[in-house]
Amino acid sequence: TKLLKFFNYTRRINHGEILNYLRKMNINMDEIYDDITQYKTVGDVFQRKIKYWEYRPMDDNPDIIVSPADSKMIPGSFSETSSIFIKDKFFSLDDLILKEKWVNRFEGGDFAVFRLTPDEYHYNHLPVSGEIVDIYEIDGAYHSCNPTSTVSIVTPLSMNKRIVTIIDTDVRDGSNVGIVAFVEVVAMMIGEISQEYSSEKYNDPTPLQEGDFAMKGQPKSLYKPGSSTDIVIFEKNKITFDSDILEFSRKNDITSRYTSGFNIPLVEIKVRVRERIGKRRS
Repeated sequence: TKLLKFFNYTRRINHGEILNYLRKMNINMDEIYDDITQYKTVGDVFQRKIKYWEYRPMDDNPDIIVSPADSKMIPGSFSETSSIFIKDKFFSLDDLILKEKWVNRFEGGDFAVFRLTPDEYHYNHLPVSGEIVDIYEIDGAYHSCNPTSTVSIVTPLSMNKRIVTIIDTDVRDGSNVGIVAFVEVVAMMIGEISQEYSSEKYNDPTPLQEGDFAMKGQPKSLYKPGSSTDIVIFEKNKITFDSDILEFSRKNDITSRYTSGFNIPLVEIKVRVRERIGKRRS
């Protein structure tokens, strides 16, 4: 299956087929930043740039936390893990980020899972501003990121490859919400996450390193073709997710594969990159 998908994403197709694909996937061509006449494969569409500064406006208030991706979001808290058991916790912090010094910082903290699907824009943007204090890769196997598999990704048995970026936001011009972990999880058919931070539009992309300052809302990385999952983790009592997101995720009249898996109401809400999802707790 992985080999078949590789050829589907890399096989050269003509401009008419590119346009048909864009229409079939309901992709807004007006927001695309690239010259689509130069697209040669479906992979080019998948890795497209958009005019996010026009089509994904952002609240510049430093207290506001934003979505890192066009995705489906589930909020949660490590202080409430007893309510979302299958055979184990929704998240095993130890397995997810490995390093004990960071695991200890996030005990009882809040988190959000962002599930990207193949039709969506696949750049990740920073949800907060701050200084990079650690960034490292954890090797693992590849799995699909549909809702059922996303549950598997965040259990101790998960072996998915991931990039963990630790951001100190309590610095000058930072978001002042403590230490934040941004975890990018590789899914089926993706062999790479390309680290491409730009401080302005997509100009001069470069991998972030320890000591760099990264600005909220700016592009950080790009998933290669497939589907993918981001996880953002906050320290305890540092942020509050917006009430409409929390209320929707717990709606009793909607069911999902998350609901059946956890035996409680748990519904994804669609969010767009740079859209407000929460704020700094006073």
